[in-house]
Amino acid sequence: MCYRVWMNSHQKTARPGGRDSLLPKGGKPDLRDLTPAQLGEYVVALGLPVKRGRQIFTRLCRPGVCDFSQLGISREVMALLSHHAAMSTLEAETVEKSADGTEKFAFRLADGAVIESVLIPEEGRHTLCISSQAGCAMGCRFCLTGGLGFVRNLRPGEIVGQVLAVMTHMLASGINRATPRELLNNLVFMGMGEPLANYDNLLAALTILMDDHGLGFSERRITVSTCGIVPRMDDLGRDIRVNLAVSLHAADDAVRSSLMPVNRTHGLESLLAACRRYPLGKKKVILFEYIMLKGINDSLADARLLAEKLEGIPSRINLLPYNGSGETEYACPEEAQTLAFQKVLREAGFNTFIRQSRGADISAACGQLAGKS
Repeated sequence: MCYRVWMNSHQKTARPGGRDSLLPKGGKPDLRDLTPAQLGEYVVALGLPVKRGRQIFTRLCRPGVCDFSQLGISREVMALLSHHAAMSTLEAETVEKSADGTEKFAFRLADGAVIESVLIPEEGRHTLCISSQAGCAMGCRFCLTGGLGFVRNLRPGEIVGQVLAVMTHMLASGINRATPRELLNNLVFMGMGEPLANYDNLLAALTILMDDHGLGFSERRITVSTCGIVPRMDDLGRDIRVNLAVSLHAADDAVRSSLMPVNRTHGLESLLAACRRYPLGKKKVILFEYIMLKGINDSLADARLLAEKLEGIPSRINLLPYNGSGETEYACPEEAQTLAFQKVLREAGFNTFIRQSRGADISAACGQLAGKS
C-alpha cells in the first residue's frame, strides 16, 4: 500500500464526536495520533519493516522525546519520516502551583486553542487529570468549562501529549522513578470536555496509553468520567477495559435536567440502566460523582433518593463540595449538612467519601478549568 492510499484510507472527515483529523500544518499525519497497529501499517506503507513501527512507537511514548532525531533510527529513515509525517509535542505555556502542591498546566495547541491538565500529588503518589476536548458542549450549569462552549475535539496525540508533557516536567523537577510509567499512578479523564463525546479519539488515546510497548498503564490506573452519554457508555464497556466514573449530581430527573442538559436526552432511568450493564471486573465499582449544591440537591431526602436509585449497582460515591468561582447562583452547603448527607448513604451501605478540593486557589479544582493562559 502506498503512502497516499494509506493516508486516504485512515483520514476521516471531521464529525461531531468522531475522529476529527485536525492535521498538523502541511497535512502530514502526526505519528503520535497513531495506535501501535496503525503505526505498523504506516511504516509498511512507506516501505519499512513492521518492526520499525514498534520501535518508533516505543520511543514516541517516552517523555522528553520531541523530534525525529531522538527516535533512534538511521538518517535515511529519519529523513523519510520527516518528509511524510509530523511529530507533535505539547509544552506548557503556563504552570501554576497551588498552596497544596497541585499544579495546573495550560497548553496552547497548534491552532491557538488552550487546554488544561492538573497534576495532583498525594503522599508520594501522583494523579493526572486530563482534558479530552477544548471547551465542552455539555453545558452543565455549575461548571466553568461548560460555560466556554465547545471549541473542538482533541486528537489522540494531544490527549497523550498531556501525559508526556507532565512526565517531562516531573523529571525536570527532580521526581524520578524506575520507569516513566511509574511517574504517574493514575490518569483520570476529568479535565476539560466530555470524553465520550470524543469517542474515537479517546479510544485511540487509551490504546496508546495502555499498550505494553508504550506507557503500559493498566486498566485499574485509568478512569474515564462521563456526564452520561448512554450509547457511548455501552461502547466503552465493549471496546476497552477502564474504570468508569459518572457525574451524577442529582437523583431526581427534574433537578438533574436543570443542572445538566444531557439528562433531557439520557434520563436517570436510562443512565442507571447503562451503569448496571457496564462490565465490571471482580471487586470493581462505578464511581459516582455528586457535587453538593446548597438548597438544590443536599437534603437528607435527596440522600435517601440517591441510595434508592443506586441500589444494586456496585458503587463508590464521592461527594464534592461545590467550588464556586466569580459570580454564581450556587453555594456550598455547610459541612454539617454534607456530613449528614454522607451518613445517610453510609447507613444504606454505600462507600461514600467527601472529596476535599485540591488546587482551588489556582482554579484547578473540579469544575474550574476554563482554558485560560
